[in-house]
Amino acid sequence: MLCKVSEEAFDDKDWAFEIKWDGYRAIADLSKDDIRLYSRNGIDFSQKFKKVTNALRLQDHQMVLDGEIVAYDDRGKPNFQWLQQIGDNPNLALTFQVFDLLWLNGHSTENLTYLQRKELLKDALAENEVIKFSDHILGNGKEFFDAAQEMGLEGIVAKKTDSLYKENLRSSEWLKIKIHKSDEAIICGFTAPKGSRKKFGALILGKYLDGEMVFCGHTGGGFNDQSLSEIYEKMQPLITEKSVFKITPKTNTKATWIKPELIAEIKFTELTKDLIYRHPIFLRLRDDIEPDDVTFNSEKTSKKEIVKKAETKQRGGKDDVEKTIGKHKLKLTNQNKIYFPDDDVTKGDVIDYYQSISKYILPHLKHRPQSMNRYPNGINGMSFYQKDAAEETPDWIATQKVFSESTDKYINYIICNDKGTMAYLNNLGCIELNIWTSKIQKADHPDYLVLDLDPSEKNTFENVIETAQAVKEVLDHAGIEGYPKTSGSSGIHVYLPVNAKYDYEQVKDFGHLLMQMVQQKLPDLTTLERSLQKRDKNKIYLDYLQNRRGQTLASVYSLRPKKGASVSMPLEWSEVKNGLKPTDFNIHNALERLKEKGDLFKPILEKGVDMLKAIKKLENPE
Repeated sequence: MLCKVSEEAFDDKDWAFEIKWDGYRAIADLSKDDIRLYSRNGIDFSQKFKKVTNALRLQDHQMVLDGEIVAYDDRGKPNFQWLQQIGDNPNLALTFQVFDLLWLNGHSTENLTYLQRKELLKDALAENEVIKFSDHILGNGKEFFDAAQEMGLEGIVAKKTDSLYKENLRSSEWLKIKIHKSDEAIICGFTAPKGSRKKFGALILGKYLDGEMVFCGHTGGGFNDQSLSEIYEKMQPLITEKSVFKITPKTNTKATWIKPELIAEIKFTELTKDLIYRHPIFLRLRDDIEPDDVTFNSEKTSKKEIVKKAETKQRGGKDDVEKTIGKHKLKLTNQNKIYFPDDDVTKGDVIDYYQSISKYILPHLKHRPQSMNRYPNGINGMSFYQKDAAEETPDWIATQKVFSESTDKYINYIICNDKGTMAYLNNLGCIELNIWTSKIQKADHPDYLVLDLDPSEKNTFENVIETAQAVKEVLDHAGIEGYPKTSGSSGIHVYLPVNAKYDYEQVKDFGHLLMQMVQQKLPDLTTLERSLQKRDKNKIYLDYLQNRRGQTLASVYSLRPKKGASVSMPLEWSEVKNGLKPTDFNIHNALERLKEKGDLFKPILEKGVDMLKAIKKLENPE
């Protein structure tokens, strides 16, 4: 499992933080008598690092371990260069810092959470002089980062505490946060030296983007006479006539092109929008990384984004625009930034989508507090929740201060009553619009009750459909009309209008009663167990606790930050059958469906159900 890059350290109780070791990533397979130690590319390390291999033989259990082989210099600090010179110094001080457990005594642990795996690892691993348990701290990422900086370490790694281990995936649930900006780039050529410089002037660097090599700068700093000679010798057998770049970059002196096989690690000050490293300085060669793995992060860019930027430059403009929406002028920034990399959907596309469906969605947003879930770099980037309106929020945007008992303070919520406010929220990175179930005028009395059918990791969408059909049977028995919609993710929501006639506690209790009856119909498929740790992973959670003051759900017609750019779409009950998929409704086809069907969710804002009558009907057996 691989990490994505985060620019800044952060505090979050749902994240754990580890030291970022400056060494070779390695898997140790102790499942058989013949111990295997290998790199993430499958290179055998067992002979190169015999000290580690021999120390692994002292373990008590059959395991598959993930960790980092680290060498220490004479100051006791991890030193990658010393590690590369292990052949010249076989007595080097080495440790294998183990931070994850993938298999234990015949059982895979990859479907356990991070914290569960670490607990098992701590118990199972027999530490010795070479094999070490790489510990973690919870929540306090900023303080941990500062400590790593003071110790002269490379950085820290942040891991979501409930994350599962996903092989060969560069996941946003694992993040590396470096103290100094550094990256890997492929050496694609070199320039002729000038003056007293020997061997070469600068290395020409590139990285892959959607299978094509993209020029990302050149570096002539960070070398001494020895490294100039060593790198020059390694490049000689790779010299070729043609550049690997589709568009050959300009160079100050004559360029010699080489096959893209050598990897350089560089430090730099900034990566520009045109994907050029500013002030890159050579640090070292990396022989533990394959060239095919040296790619630009998908959340940073895509081909579509580069093409749009090029077109914008040709027009002499920027991808920031000013628009008058309703009565208000807004500056909309970075309209060409890719928000859904697999679907080539930009930030501008998201804003346009919401404007196109405004007459359908605004009645469901009006007068309701918004909890902002912001994705400033798209769905693969970091996201964060923000409830309070920022100080720079324009005066024309409606806000309302609401007292929060959980935080013992007032929260100044944004209220989305018009198209301009909706565009403002989208421009902040709000891909989805999350709202209360009550309006601000009657904050303690919800307009509707929500039954949330939340599948576990082992459930299929057919299981969700079966559960929704059971909900329909219970509602029919109660004489209630329910209104289903896809969550836009993996579940289904069923809404019941209550027209602010009852308080949250009454609505929640009624939801609990309905879910109990659904659970009785499907005891082997559904559960009311709230605790994730205790919940059966094969069962759908019948969540009635969304019906509490301050809880927010993605609004009907809201986009969801998921691959496919799916939309939370109302359904007719006749559509809730096998063959339905949560990805059936998306940014591309939602408006067409709305024009055809109209607002199927309009009734949830109208006359509410009589809960007492419904309970009396439920008391009578069918």
